[in-house]
Amino acid sequence: MRYNDAPVTKVAEGIERRLIRTGNMMLVVVDFYDGPTSQPDPFHHHIHEQVSYLAEGEILLFSGEEAPVHLKKGDLFAMKPDVPHTIQRLTEHVRLIDGFTPIREDFINK
Repeated sequence: MRYNDAPVTKVAEGIERRLIRTGNMMLVVVDFYDGPTSQPDPFHHHIHEQVSYLAEGEILLFSGEEAPVHLKKGDLFAMKPDVPHTIQRLTEHVRLIDGFTPIREDFINK
């Protein structure tokens, strides 16, 4: 599937999500066009393991009780299940490529 052919879900104003999946794997591309933001997004957590690649832009990553980490294009991060985390966008456009296991059924059913 080509990026431009993937169905787009508008998550919120200035935030779009595309996904592709198999029976057991899911890859999600999230484009944020609402930056830079003055505050981090609200913390969230989920049962899924997550690995992410920052394809465009810069962010601050907040994870659990750890100090924020400044990430730039080309950086990677991983989240264990149920760890509260969030980001703050430091640039106008941020593109995250997220891998999840198990599949995020909540993304499919919206």
